[in-house]
Amino acid sequence: MVNTNAESDTAPSNRFRDSGRNWLRITTVRVVVQTVTFGLFLAFVSLTTFADLERLPRLRHWVSKLLEIDPLISITTALTTHTVYRGLLWSLIILVPTLFLGRFFCGWICPYGTLHHFIGWLFCGRQQRCTAANSYRPSQHIKYYVLVAMLMAAAFGVLQIGLLDPLCLLHRSLTAAAIPSLEYVAPRLFGDHRVHQGGWLIGLLLFGLLALNLVQPRFFCRVLCPLGALLGLLSRWAWWRIERDPSRCRGCDRCRLHCEAACEPQAQLRQAECFVCFNCIEDCPEDALGWARFPPKEHEVAGPDLARRQVVLAAVAGALVPPLVRTSGRSTRDFSSKCIRPPGTMEELEFLERCVKCGQCVRVCPTNVLQPDWFEGGVEGLWSPVLNFRLGYCQYHCTVCGQVCPTGAIRRITLAEKLGRGPFAESGPLSIGTAHIDVGRCLPHSHDTPCVVCEEVCPTSPKAISAECVVRRMPDGREVELRRPRVDIALCIGCGMCEHQCPVVGDQRAIRVTAEGESRSRRHPARDRNRSLRPT
Repeated sequence: MVNTNAESDTAPSNRFRDSGRNWLRITTVRVVVQTVTFGLFLAFVSLTTFADLERLPRLRHWVSKLLEIDPLISITTALTTHTVYRGLLWSLIILVPTLFLGRFFCGWICPYGTLHHFIGWLFCGRQQRCTAANSYRPSQHIKYYVLVAMLMAAAFGVLQIGLLDPLCLLHRSLTAAAIPSLEYVAPRLFGDHRVHQGGWLIGLLLFGLLALNLVQPRFFCRVLCPLGALLGLLSRWAWWRIERDPSRCRGCDRCRLHCEAACEPQAQLRQAECFVCFNCIEDCPEDALGWARFPPKEHEVAGPDLARRQVVLAAVAGALVPPLVRTSGRSTRDFSSKCIRPPGTMEELEFLERCVKCGQCVRVCPTNVLQPDWFEGGVEGLWSPVLNFRLGYCQYHCTVCGQVCPTGAIRRITLAEKLGRGPFAESGPLSIGTAHIDVGRCLPHSHDTPCVVCEEVCPTSPKAISAECVVRRMPDGREVELRRPRVDIALCIGCGMCEHQCPVVGDQRAIRVTAEGESRSRRHPARDRNRSLRPT
């Protein structure tokens, strides 16, 4: 089974004899590995909940491992932050074997690729058993240009790889669209129904990308996937590869019937496209295909055949992304006061350099307050986590969102740091914003109606919301004692419980939390002048 470059290209070799019988079992092994990996990914997604992580605290270190092994996340965050995180060194689990075996991750491990493979088998089986459907197409170059553009954007400080990275894309789609849909259909089976802003679009993209398998099998993997493009570029140096013996091949094209990658095994194998699925070896009736070490270079096309001008154009497009997405100033000068980030989040620009929009923090949030950003933070922050206090509130004794973040965009803070206790007493608690009262909508202020909800639910000690007692004479002569609330901005941490529980209905609550005064940002220092007033 070992090839040497000294062998003749036309002489039969023992490495090809009986290869069909020997490799018949490897495709079964591959399907089993795909099934186990996909099931493991689904299990981690389903277990990424506050209740499960509280019940199994050691699980917090494992639920994000399938994202941390993603080499594209590791490389792009290193480009944006100039830092290689220790956790992301797990990506070597994928990178090192790729240098020996080729693009095996796409055909054996990737859960998103497995989903596309299953959808193609389920709905377009006849089409996949067609040599024309599995023929190489020039459109398969697109993913390399996407990769170049995203790497260039990352080099200039804008991280957008999470939009198309398969692991981030699948996790976000399950979190914001698939699982909530199942909860809506069968709440008794899947639990309480959670809602997510923009989830309809995330679900529509998932459905559309899966439907493209009707146009071309594994369309996303072949045409769009930037992670597959990265692994394809690395696989040109792979030691072990699929090789065709021309002396045995009769040109029947049976090897293309189930070729998942459309990598032309019947001719010169396109090494950068091959998923190492072994289907071609199993299908070959003449045992002309085998698995060899360092096959002759003339038997394959090692790297993608890219047009230099198009590569330059993709690089220029990627370099233009940072100035274009920041021209609106939504992430800098014109920062939206509605863009409230979780506690422990880095300063806004540093946060955007790390966040891959995977949705793990959104999934684990116990109150459903964390939502995919719907342009509150501008185009650059699309689908990054923001807080929507109409849907929930930041639980006072919860720091789990930082425990599952794979890139450190949300720091792993302790409860003492969040609440400003112990060694953090001098700096005070972390604040994500400040509550403001709209006296025109507040019941005691404008309607002369007693209400103490916001004061009662405020979790800080001492309370950030106090009340001023006043007596009002009603038109019928009755005297009503009212407690009119006021907010002490030196004590408010912006948890949003007051806004969430406010009984005033309509487009806006009578008390609302904005990003002013957040601890993480140097751009909203309103709290700094009052920090000395905080009790220790």
